[in-house]
Amino acid sequence: MAKMKIKKGDLVQVMSGRKQDKGGDRGKQGKVIEVYPETQRVLVEGVNRVTKHTRASQRGAGGIVDVEAPIHVSNVMIVDPETKKPTRVRTRVETVERDGRTKTQRVRVSVRSGKDL
Repeated sequence: MAKMKIKKGDLVQVMSGRKQDKGGDRGKQGKVIEVYPETQRVLVEGVNRVTKHTRASQRGAGGIVDVEAPIHVSNVMIVDPETKKPTRVRTRVETVERDGRTKTQRVRVSVRSGKDL
């Protein structure tokens, strides 16, 4: 299973699906609420909303609720913080020196602007 380059809290844009003027989500931007690496899906705020019928319980009344459904990670791209446009993600390896020891650490970088994510 490939490693996902999108993490919780990232700002992403939906790249595929129905156009917004036809009732779809393509072009919408939202924050990643949750990541599901085992199914390669992400939950994005305000995207892929579905109606869910909930049964009444002791905690509250039932009814029809709008909730977000997961979307496949291949259908979204991270938004570049500088240009506010979608971009690919690259990793850069840096060596950091702490307490006399050198450690390598990976940093996610935007391909479009070269800025750290």
